[in-house]
Amino acid sequence: MQTTAATEEYSEERMLFLALELGDALWKLGMTVGRGQKPRVRTIRAGDVCQLLEEIGAAKRRFGLPGLARVVSCYEAGRDGFWLHRMLVAEGIANVVVDPSSMEVNRRRRRAKTDRLDVHKLLRDLMRWHDGDRRVWSVVHVPSEEAEDQRHLHRELGALKGERTRHTNRISSLLLTQGIRLSVDREFLARLSTARTWDGSPVAPQLRCRLEREYQRWELVCAQIRELERQRRVALREGEGEGVQVARALYRLRGIGENFAWLAAMEVFAWRRFQNRRQVGGLAGLTPTPYDSGSSTREQGIGKNGNRRLRAMAIEIAWGWLRFQPESELARWFEKRFGSGNQRSRRVGIVALARRLLVALWRYLETGVVPEGAVLKAY
Repeated sequence: MQTTAATEEYSEERMLFLALELGDALWKLGMTVGRGQKPRVRTIRAGDVCQLLEEIGAAKRRFGLPGLARVVSCYEAGRDGFWLHRMLVAEGIANVVVDPSSMEVNRRRRRAKTDRLDVHKLLRDLMRWHDGDRRVWSVVHVPSEEAEDQRHLHRELGALKGERTRHTNRISSLLLTQGIRLSVDREFLARLSTARTWDGSPVAPQLRCRLEREYQRWELVCAQIRELERQRRVALREGEGEGVQVARALYRLRGIGENFAWLAAMEVFAWRRFQNRRQVGGLAGLTPTPYDSGSSTREQGIGKNGNRRLRAMAIEIAWGWLRFQPESELARWFEKRFGSGNQRSRRVGIVALARRLLVALWRYLETGVVPEGAVLKAY
């Protein structure tokens, strides 16, 4: 009787914890009001928002919560993106999107794994996180709809360039099977008509038809790449908005081109806010991962836990920084530390330079102060 009275007395202060395990066809829901209470587990159709809200209402009635009781929820970042987060927030639910790679897992060689077990673990971790244990997982920073939409141009451009490379390699590989070497460019079809195999015979009819179709796809991809690059140039020159302004500020620095300026602005700097340099390096996955246990001490390399697009481009820009900003403080630091080393030490050093360069660019965007010794473009 005392437990029932206490429950009724504090029922208005309790809240509903909701964990969602998202699948392609079905979603698994786990709901409870706290530790010691057996979770209520339900399965709904994937993407069925109405059924999700109905289950939340049914869970409140089941646990004796008022209709306006607070709901705290979580789910793992994945294919469903952030639309579900925005829907839950619009319904007044405090939701967090969790980085799956940051969650604790059983380290045994064989462990049971089912959607039901996963949703139970999500629910337990959600209660730990709500109680103040912020190290239980890493929360994903959800971009605004506008910031998320601005990512599509450079991501599509990167995908098209990869597709162009695949078409080029496929054409070259098919020709090599006949002992023919031709470069793939705008004059490819003219050279293909005069190409001869090892015995002087022309390219076989079916192979030639396949090469022509492959080349048509190559041309289409190249045309789309040119159009996207034209749109990006126009946006950099005439566009408005915070993202474009950040990209324009980065593009002013010598050694930074359109690709990095646009990617760094739209992926990170235009909408993310950082407290210190460690957060900048951590987002790019360029932070060290030491291993120090007992008598064993070693460095395992960079974490690679952040934005892979930004990390790859930052390392590429770091090489260009040495060439186009040789008098900058960062370039002099690299030459003093790694300039006399071998090829391997320089590759290690360029990663350190990339991290320092990202931090310097963040400070440049925050304060407007150009990195020490760096120069701007003349135009």
